[in-house]
This record gives sequence, structure tokens and C-alpha cells, in this order.
Amino acid sequence: MAGKLKGKFAPSEIKKHVLTAISYLLPLIVASGLLIAIGNLTGGVTIASIDELDAMTVPSALTTLGGMGMGLIPAFIGGYIAYSVADRPGIAPGFLMGMIASFLNSGFLGGLIGGLLVGYIALVIETYLKVPKWAQALMPMMIVPLLSSALGGLIMFFVLGTPITMLTGALTNFITGLDQSQKALYGFIIGWIGCLDYGGAISKVPNLICDGLMADGIYGPEGIKVLAAMVPPIGVTLGWLLSKAIKKPIFKYSEEENIKIAFPMGICMISEGVIPIAMNDLIRTVICTSIGCGVCGAISFSAGVESMVPSGGVFVIPAMTNPLMAVVALLVGSCVTAVLLVLIKKRLTPEQVDDLGMAEDDTEEEIDLSGFSLS
Repeated sequence: MAGKLKGKFAPSEIKKHVLTAISYLLPLIVASGLLIAIGNLTGGVTIASIDELDAMTVPSALTTLGGMGMGLIPAFIGGYIAYSVADRPGIAPGFLMGMIASFLNSGFLGGLIGGLLVGYIALVIETYLKVPKWAQALMPMMIVPLLSSALGGLIMFFVLGTPITMLTGALTNFITGLDQSQKALYGFIIGWIGCLDYGGAISKVPNLICDGLMADGIYGPEGIKVLAAMVPPIGVTLGWLLSKAIKKPIFKYSEEENIKIAFPMGICMISEGVIPIAMNDLIRTVICTSIGCGVCGAISFSAGVESMVPSGGVFVIPAMTNPLMAVVALLVGSCVTAVLLVLIKKRLTPEQVDDLGMAEDDTEEEIDLSGFSLS
């Protein structure tokens, strides 16, 4: 296995497979979450049995359809992780592992582990199993899916299923059993870590945990994820406006231009727009934005704000539980970031502020000198 599959089991490869599956999963979660939110807002209820079809209304149909979509999450995550690992032969086994996860009530975590397990089993079979020429065409369509499904299914049912289910249950009980002060603490931690690198590798870890908890019916952390992702760009924008009001310049002209781009991106939950601004004063900016995100998370989680939609920025706040407190958490976290930025960032001189003009002057001077040397 160390030969042909060298590097396939590296942590970076596993992370790539998980993120690929998440990218396929997100449209399902977004659509399902919005269906549930719209249905609930219009008075819909979940129809759990065909015997209740007489009570079906349009809002109830939307709520029920969204719930069905959420029920597909373990199968989706398992299927597309296995697809990322083993290509087409891994799709069917991966979906089957997700169905086992649903059957065992091991949820998102079960689908994730099952998908990785069966994906690598399929990859090993595809790589090392030698069959006659006449059977080679059957490998991706029948032999690999059948063998990997059988092996992966037996391992999930008899070895991994119970421990994963116990772990999922323990995590669920832990989150739901937190009191207000504990929720404030954990909300701060989730928000703080989730904003450390503005959508980079570090923030993807708590975000993935939030998505997994949402798949298991715990929506509070997802509310933190949605709100906290907007704090850095909104907070930086408010900090810029506050610095203008008190006449303490803390941003260069080029940074101000970037802020005008980062703000609309931010309200759509795209925090990466802050990166060009943060890179000029990384430590101070990260301290200010991460603390603001932590405060937002603490208020959101302790106030019971929940989101059944994993993205969408300010446009999904009306669909959250307790949307008023969601707005309060977002504004308070952003204001904390703004005040901290004004307090700890250094005052810039007029020459430092006008960095773009200085760069243009330097360019013109270089052109003049170049022309002189050519003559």
C-alpha cells in the first residue's frame, strides 16, 4: 500500500476530501434550511406520515420537504467523500454508508467516517485487485462498488457504528446541556476561532463542526458561524467610519478602497475581503476582529439564536430563531471590533495614509528616469 497509494492517506488529502464533500453538501443544506425556515414562518408543520396527508398545506409541504433534505445529509456527506477518494466507484458505497449512519443515528459524523472508510476501501480494491480482461469493464460498475459496500457495511454495522453513535450522542447531550454562562463561553470560543484567518484553514475546523451539529439537529452553533463571519468586514467598516469621526487616521487610502469592497462581501458572509486590509497590520487586526467575533458568538449562543441555513449573511437573519438578538449580536460584535481597532491601531501620518499617491509618484519618477536613460 505504501507504493501506489503513497500520500493518499495524508492528513492534507483527507482534509481535501472532506472539503470537497462539504462543497457538494452545502447546496442541499441551504435549500433544505430555507425550505424549513419559509415553511415555519408561514405556519407550516412537518408531516411525518402518509396518514397525515389530508392536513398537508403549502407551508407544511415546504417544511416537510426541507426536513427530508436534512435527512439526506449523512448520505450526501458519505457519498461525496467516497467519490472524492475513489471517483465514481466510490459514490454508491459512500451513499450506502451514509444510509447506515442514518439508520444507526450517528448522523453527520457517521456519514463522514463511513464515507472515508468505504472510499479508501474502494480505492485499495481498484488499485490492487487484478481481474481478467473480460471483467475489467465490470470493475467500476459492479465489482468495486459491491466489494467495498459489503466490507464497509460490515465494519460500520459491527465495529464502528456503536462507538460513533455513542460519540454523537455524547456531543449532542453536551451541547444541549450547557447553561447560559457555559453557552456564552463556548459561543465566544467558536466565534473567536472561526474568525482567526477569515475563511482559511483554521476557521474551517469550527465551521465544519457547526455544520455537523446542524446536521444532527443542533442549530445554535450554525447561528454563530453565520453571524460571526460577518463581524470582521462590518467591524472594520465601522472602525474606518469611527476613525474618520474622531479624526484619527488608522487606514491607508488603499485600505479604505478595499474596505468599500469588503463591506458588501461581508454582509453576504464572505469575510475574505478583510484579508488585504489585515495583512498590513496583521496582529492588531486579528486581535480586534477575533475578539469581536467571540463577543458576537457569546451573545448569539446564550440568547438562543439558531440558524437552519448555513450561509446567506444578513439575508437569512429573518429566518433565524430570535432574529432580533441575532442583529444585536452582530452589531455588538462589530462595534467591539471597531472600537478596538481605533484604540490599538497606530495613528498614520498624512504621507502614510496617501500610500497610493506615493506609489503613483514613484512610478512616474521611474518612467521619467527610464526615458532619460534611453535618450
